[in-house]
Amino acid sequence: MNQPHVVVLGAGLGGTIAAYEIRAALKGRARVTVLNKGDDYWFVPSNPWVAVGWREPEAIRVHLPPVMARGGIAYSNVGARKVHPDRNQVELLDGSAVDYDYLVIATGPELAFDEIAGFGPSGHTESICQTDHARAAYAKFEELCANPRPIVVGAAQGASCYGPAYEMAMVLDTELKRRGIRDKVPMTFVTPEPYIGHLGLDGVGDTKSMLESEMRERHIKWLTNTRVTGIEEGLLHAEEVDEDGKPKRTHDLPFGWAMLLPAFRGVDAVSGIEGLSNPRGFILTDKHQRNPTFRNVFALGVCIAIPPTGPTPLPVGVPKTGFMIESMVTAIAQNLSQILDGMEPTHEATWNAICLADFGDGGVAFVAKPQIPPRNVNWSSHGKWVHMAKIGFEKYFLRKVRKGESEPFYEKLALHALGIKKLRFQ
Repeated sequence: MNQPHVVVLGAGLGGTIAAYEIRAALKGRARVTVLNKGDDYWFVPSNPWVAVGWREPEAIRVHLPPVMARGGIAYSNVGARKVHPDRNQVELLDGSAVDYDYLVIATGPELAFDEIAGFGPSGHTESICQTDHARAAYAKFEELCANPRPIVVGAAQGASCYGPAYEMAMVLDTELKRRGIRDKVPMTFVTPEPYIGHLGLDGVGDTKSMLESEMRERHIKWLTNTRVTGIEEGLLHAEEVDEDGKPKRTHDLPFGWAMLLPAFRGVDAVSGIEGLSNPRGFILTDKHQRNPTFRNVFALGVCIAIPPTGPTPLPVGVPKTGFMIESMVTAIAQNLSQILDGMEPTHEATWNAICLADFGDGGVAFVAKPQIPPRNVNWSSHGKWVHMAKIGFEKYFLRKVRKGESEPFYEKLALHALGIKKLRFQ
């Protein structure tokens, strides 16, 4: 009798740990295959460090095929062209196809740089969304240090990931001070958030006051409720709006180095499929992470559709943080186990958030349980300990990925941050 075939589409943070956890939960009752474009996992949270030369890309890379093979997980590096849920098949870029009994979509997003003229690595700004982008940003950063000019950092309208933008601004400030040229590099933070520290979550604890204070201390000016309208070589055009979203004033910001996080959308392989994805290409899921139309398809992470926390003058998306993604992974693994036992799935993701925002010489940490208000836990703190915790967690997480181990990484981190349980980063 042939075993059921579980296919995981994508091998970023969500897809990689999903493969490990599904394999462990199903205990040999199904075949597990990972489909990915390329052979490597990159620890994306370290990309701001790559962009200033604090990390070499190789240090945050995990070569996945041997790790997957040791765990009995099949692996393909060809990449997907299109999902065909009506026939339980994934078409690959080389023209071949993979059949599945259950599909777990963990593709991450497509980066929508093309929605703003001159935006992104192919235009006039840098990116830290991918490690190769961050490596290129570092080369441009060295050019800036040789010829100091203003910096613009932040996020574009529709973005749903804000923590790395704040990290990038603060890490840049720290590195420029170390080089003794911070006084020659004015910095402006541009964001569609209605206030500093909103983070797409309507704030967590006292993130508004903490981040505003941090930016004042570091002499970083900011523009909120601001959309980017276009970018030229060395000049960013932006429009600030009022509480009703109506234009209030325009800004032309000169820069020698700029990095803004883009809006996300679904990747081509899953976009435009009725019943599977919304008009933006994000996967539709129910409370069990299962697609309502195609009941053998599950999804997790940045690629799923989540409504915003509330109305804002400009589009501000909800981030899908590591803790939240991890809870989706666990729910899917447990639900697949129930389905193979002939039961209906009952497990739901908790959608909690834990974030360590490193500032190079300190940082801000927050825990939101659940991520979307109202919350049972709404905690934030700051200090040099956050920087050390981020370094320790990077080592801890990468070691677990390289070993192919499945365990609640972010849950342990949250408990440690809250002081409930000690976690040694060894």
